Amino acid sequence: MPPETWLPLFEWLENTSVGTAVRNSLWVFPVIEGIHLIGLGLLGGAVLVVDLRLLGVGLKRQAPAELVRHTQPWLIGAIVLLAVTGITLFLSEAVKCYYNTSFWVKITTLPIAIIFTFTVRKWLLQRLIMDTSWQTRLLGVLSLALWFTVAAGGRWIGYS
Repeated sequence: MPPETWLPLFEWLENTSVGTAVRNSLWVFPVIEGIHLIGLGLLGGAVLVVDLRLLGVGLKRQAPAELVRHTQPWLIGAIVLLAVTGITLFLSEAVKCYYNTSFWVKITTLPIAIIFTFTVRKWLLQRLIMDTSWQTRLLGVLSLALWFTVAAGGRWIGYS
Protein backbone atom coordinates (compact mmCIF):
# COMPACT_ATOMS: atom_id res chain seq x y z
CA MET A 1 0.00 0.00 0.00
CA PRO A 2 1.34 3.47 -0.81
CA PRO A 3 2.04 6.07 1.83
CA GLU A 4 -0.96 7.92 3.23
CA THR A 5 0.60 11.16 2.03
CA TRP A 6 -0.20 10.13 -1.57
CA LEU A 7 -3.97 10.00 -0.99
CA PRO A 8 -4.51 13.77 -1.46
CA LEU A 9 -2.73 13.55 -4.82
CA PHE A 10 -5.00 10.70 -5.91
CA GLU A 11 -8.07 12.65 -4.74
CA TRP A 12 -6.91 15.68 -6.71
CA LEU A 13 -6.26 13.56 -9.83
CA GLU A 14 -9.72 12.03 -9.60
CA ASN A 15 -11.28 15.49 -9.36
CA THR A 16 -9.58 16.86 -12.47
CA SER A 17 -11.90 17.85 -15.31
CA VAL A 18 -10.96 14.73 -17.29
CA GLY A 19 -11.56 12.41 -14.34
CA THR A 20 -14.90 14.03 -13.56
CA ALA A 21 -16.05 14.01 -17.18
CA VAL A 22 -15.25 10.33 -17.66
CA ARG A 23 -16.79 9.35 -14.32
CA ASN A 24 -20.00 11.34 -14.94
CA SER A 25 -20.59 10.04 -18.45
CA LEU A 26 -22.62 6.93 -19.07
CA TRP A 27 -20.70 5.84 -22.16
CA VAL A 28 -17.21 7.44 -22.10
CA PHE A 29 -15.62 4.98 -19.65
CA PRO A 30 -16.73 1.83 -21.55
CA VAL A 31 -15.63 3.31 -24.89
CA ILE A 32 -12.21 4.22 -23.54
CA GLU A 33 -11.93 0.82 -21.87
CA GLY A 34 -12.78 -0.86 -25.19
CA ILE A 35 -10.02 1.10 -26.92
CA HIS A 36 -7.69 0.20 -24.04
CA LEU A 37 -8.45 -3.49 -24.60
CA ILE A 38 -7.71 -3.13 -28.32
CA GLY A 39 -4.32 -1.72 -27.30
CA LEU A 40 -3.84 -4.67 -24.97
CA GLY A 41 -4.54 -7.03 -27.87
CA LEU A 42 -2.01 -5.21 -30.06
CA LEU A 43 0.61 -5.30 -27.32
CA GLY A 44 -0.11 -8.96 -26.60
CA GLY A 45 0.26 -9.84 -30.26
CA ALA A 46 3.55 -7.98 -30.63
CA VAL A 47 4.95 -9.57 -27.47
CA LEU A 48 3.61 -13.06 -28.19
CA VAL A 49 5.03 -13.28 -31.71
CA VAL A 50 8.54 -12.69 -30.42
CA ASP A 51 8.28 -14.58 -27.13
CA LEU A 52 6.68 -17.67 -28.65
CA ARG A 53 9.53 -17.71 -31.19
CA LEU A 54 11.97 -17.56 -28.27
CA LEU A 55 10.22 -20.56 -26.76
CA GLY A 56 10.60 -22.43 -30.05
CA VAL A 57 6.91 -22.26 -30.98
CA GLY A 58 6.35 -21.08 -34.55
CA LEU A 59 8.16 -18.79 -36.99
CA LYS A 60 11.32 -20.85 -36.66
CA ARG A 61 12.68 -19.63 -40.01
CA GLN A 62 12.68 -16.04 -38.75
CA ALA A 63 15.54 -14.69 -36.65
CA PRO A 64 14.32 -13.31 -33.32
CA ALA A 65 15.94 -9.93 -34.04
CA GLU A 66 14.03 -9.74 -37.34
CA LEU A 67 10.75 -10.39 -35.53
CA VAL A 68 11.55 -7.66 -33.02
CA ARG A 69 12.24 -5.24 -35.86
CA HIS A 70 8.89 -6.04 -37.51
CA THR A 71 6.83 -5.97 -34.32
CA GLN A 72 8.49 -2.92 -32.72
CA PRO A 73 6.20 -0.30 -34.35
CA TRP A 74 3.13 -2.26 -33.20
CA LEU A 75 4.55 -2.61 -29.72
CA ILE A 76 5.33 1.10 -29.42
CA GLY A 77 1.95 2.08 -30.85
CA ALA A 78 0.19 -0.25 -28.42
CA ILE A 79 2.11 1.15 -25.44
CA VAL A 80 1.24 4.72 -26.44
CA LEU A 81 -2.44 3.80 -26.93
CA LEU A 82 -2.50 1.96 -23.59
CA ALA A 83 -0.83 4.86 -21.78
CA VAL A 84 -3.28 7.46 -23.12
CA THR A 85 -6.37 5.37 -22.42
CA GLY A 86 -5.00 3.97 -19.15
CA ILE A 87 -4.27 7.39 -17.71
CA THR A 88 -7.74 8.56 -18.71
CA LEU A 89 -9.37 5.55 -17.06
CA PHE A 90 -7.18 5.99 -13.98
CA LEU A 91 -8.21 9.63 -13.59
CA SER A 92 -11.86 8.62 -13.40
CA GLU A 93 -11.24 6.33 -10.41
CA ALA A 94 -7.91 7.33 -8.89
CA VAL A 95 -9.04 6.94 -5.28
CA LYS A 96 -10.35 3.43 -5.98
CA CYS A 97 -6.97 2.63 -7.55
CA TYR A 98 -5.14 4.01 -4.53
CA TYR A 99 -6.77 1.35 -2.33
CA ASN A 100 -6.54 -1.42 -4.95
CA THR A 101 -3.68 -3.93 -4.64
CA SER A 102 -4.14 -5.01 -8.28
CA PHE A 103 -3.47 -1.43 -9.41
CA TRP A 104 -0.20 -1.35 -7.46
CA VAL A 105 0.86 -4.72 -8.88
CA LYS A 106 0.19 -3.43 -12.39
CA ILE A 107 1.74 -0.01 -11.94
CA THR A 108 4.86 -1.52 -10.34
CA THR A 109 5.31 -4.26 -12.94
CA LEU A 110 4.58 -2.05 -15.97
CA PRO A 111 7.82 -0.02 -15.95
CA ILE A 112 9.81 -3.19 -15.24
CA ALA A 113 8.19 -4.91 -18.27
CA ILE A 114 8.81 -1.88 -20.51
CA ILE A 115 12.44 -1.52 -19.42
CA PHE A 116 13.01 -5.27 -19.76
CA THR A 117 11.46 -5.32 -23.25
CA PHE A 118 13.34 -2.31 -24.63
CA THR A 119 16.70 -3.01 -23.00
CA VAL A 120 17.43 -6.57 -21.83
CA ARG A 121 15.26 -8.46 -24.33
CA LYS A 122 16.19 -6.24 -27.28
CA TRP A 123 19.90 -6.33 -26.43
CA LEU A 124 19.96 -10.11 -26.05
CA LEU A 125 17.91 -10.70 -29.19
CA GLN A 126 20.36 -8.70 -31.29
CA ARG A 127 23.02 -11.25 -30.29
CA LEU A 128 20.98 -14.35 -31.02
CA ILE A 129 21.02 -16.01 -34.38
CA MET A 130 18.36 -18.61 -35.09
CA ASP A 131 18.68 -21.34 -32.51
CA THR A 132 16.35 -21.83 -29.60
CA SER A 133 18.22 -22.50 -26.37
CA TRP A 134 17.62 -22.47 -22.66
CA GLN A 135 18.60 -18.76 -22.73
CA THR A 136 15.97 -17.88 -25.34
CA ARG A 137 13.37 -19.91 -23.49
CA LEU A 138 14.21 -18.16 -20.22
CA LEU A 139 14.04 -14.78 -21.95
CA GLY A 140 10.65 -15.65 -23.45
CA VAL A 141 9.26 -16.92 -20.15
CA LEU A 142 10.45 -13.83 -18.26
CA SER A 143 8.96 -11.50 -20.85
CA LEU A 144 5.64 -13.35 -20.91
CA ALA A 145 5.50 -13.44 -17.11
CA LEU A 146 6.09 -9.70 -16.82
CA TRP A 147 3.50 -8.75 -19.45
CA PHE A 148 0.99 -11.29 -18.13
CA THR A 149 1.35 -9.78 -14.65
CA VAL A 150 0.72 -6.29 -16.03
CA ALA A 151 -2.35 -7.46 -17.97
CA ALA A 152 -3.74 -9.56 -15.12
CA GLY A 153 -3.25 -6.73 -12.64
CA GLY A 154 -5.09 -4.40 -14.99
CA ARG A 155 -8.00 -6.77 -15.48
CA TRP A 156 -8.32 -7.35 -11.73
CA ILE A 157 -8.56 -3.63 -11.00
CA GLY A 158 -12.16 -3.79 -12.18
CA TYR A 159 -12.98 -6.84 -10.07
CA SER A 160 -11.50 -5.80 -6.74
